[in-house]
Amino acid sequence: MTAFLVFCACPDADIAERIARDTVDARLAACASLVPGLRSVYRWQGAVEAADEVQLQIKTWGDRLDALTARIRELHPYELPEVLAVEAGRGLAGYLDWIRDETRSPREPAA
Repeated sequence: MTAFLVFCACPDADIAERIARDTVDARLAACASLVPGLRSVYRWQGAVEAADEVQLQIKTWGDRLDALTARIRELHPYELPEVLAVEAGRGLAGYLDWIRDETRSPREPAA
């Protein structure tokens, strides 16, 4: 297993914060960074649209990715929320260990 960085654009800071707090509290994510000032231009239902958004950068472990994705779909107001997971091929070993450890339940042993 490895770490993943999950990108998720949200319509505003309140929704982004709610998703961030919920997923970290549930140990589906070790950390979720809110990046304001995102301007998205996209095609939706045949028309080019634009929206101001807040991007979440969520750090998780591979075995939590499916549950994280499902939880984002439950909490997110968009019909089709952005959930793009990029595998972290490398990184600071201690930080990667932290992601793994923080996505374990307190009763679950670290790998």
